[in-house]
Amino acid sequence: MCYSPQNWGGKNTKYFKSIVFFNNALISTTSIARIQTYNVTLIHQYSMENFVVSARKYRPVTFDSVVGQKSITNTLKNAIKTEHLAQAFLFCGSRGVGKTTCARILAKTINCFNRTENIEACNECDSCTSFNEGASLNIHELDAASNNSVDDIRNLIDQVRFAPQIGSHKVYIVDEVHMLSTAAFNAFLKTLEEPPAHAIFILATTEKHKIIPTILSRCQIFDFSRIEVEDIAMHLASIAEKEGIKAEEEALHVVAQKADGALRDALSIFDQLVSFSGNNLTYEATIQNLNILDYDYYFKATSSLLKGDIPAILVLLNEIIHNGFDGHLFINGLASHLRNLLVCLDPQTINLLEVGKSIKPKYKEQSQNCTVGFIIKALEICRTCDTEYRASKNKRLLVELSLMQVASIMNSSIAEGEKKNA
Repeated sequence: MCYSPQNWGGKNTKYFKSIVFFNNALISTTSIARIQTYNVTLIHQYSMENFVVSARKYRPVTFDSVVGQKSITNTLKNAIKTEHLAQAFLFCGSRGVGKTTCARILAKTINCFNRTENIEACNECDSCTSFNEGASLNIHELDAASNNSVDDIRNLIDQVRFAPQIGSHKVYIVDEVHMLSTAAFNAFLKTLEEPPAHAIFILATTEKHKIIPTILSRCQIFDFSRIEVEDIAMHLASIAEKEGIKAEEEALHVVAQKADGALRDALSIFDQLVSFSGNNLTYEATIQNLNILDYDYYFKATSSLLKGDIPAILVLLNEIIHNGFDGHLFINGLASHLRNLLVCLDPQTINLLEVGKSIKPKYKEQSQNCTVGFIIKALEICRTCDTEYRASKNKRLLVELSLMQVASIMNSSIAEGEKKNA
């Protein structure tokens, strides 16, 4: 908004005319405001692009664009193709794996007038257009977390009776369905079992065990798996390319590991890192922003432990703590590192190593110096330290003692071998 004063100066009453700029169109108001001021500030016109987070901007809109749930999307597409649609679906899985996204895609595709040969929505018909604009009368979403009473379910049941105005089905998506009260579940049973021919219910939940068995028995259940690190990293790489961001492969792998199988979490972390480092996303900037220890620390620590070099491992721990990292974080990271070394020891488990391509050779090289017995004993010590850490009054001493115990494993093995030889 830009103000164009008619009179300037002094402490006198001013009259000014306001000029409003909206989307680069000049609108002159007829109202004259009477104000008294000591300092008049001219506010310049500015424009700011509305930022949309990546989780929303790149939300999948077709079955084929859903990441990491190929078996489920293929099943849903075949059900639409053969017209074997159940009256109720239950989508289960942890956060950020695509439950609500798949529910919306399914609802949109069911009502599409001109589905493609690949059983995808056309995005051109009236039904698809109204859905994309958020004005569809055939698709209703209910948040069960805030609408969990019997009255809310009764209102839903009353809506179910009306046939769709456009399209063949009315689809009701009930998110966080486990939050419904027991009475609301019971009120929902009859309608869920025998709904009108035009009604389809899609229930989504992160806590399947909280849903009563009578609801489960009335639904087709789809269990969404956690998304693999490689799939998340590849998806992030494609988004970075579209956004003109230069991202290192190792940085994207760290983000994917941090997300713990949730694509939405990975995209949120990605946005945060881009805000931090700009259009050049490096591995160093990633571990700095996410407060993650570099791989090199774990390789150095393991080398010292394998040599039984207690002074070296204590000096390294002191450096890590001095850099602001928690001892608990280090001991858990060391356990993950040892686990990665363990899977490197056998060709059958090498595919379980979820790290970047440039790091894999280092793991394979260091694993050759380890034995299964050493790794298992070390993991047990790390597990005990992790369990006792919170209750310990001297946390640093607990971590140091655990590291000394791990470093003594190889020394004990060497001593036992010398005794047998003697």
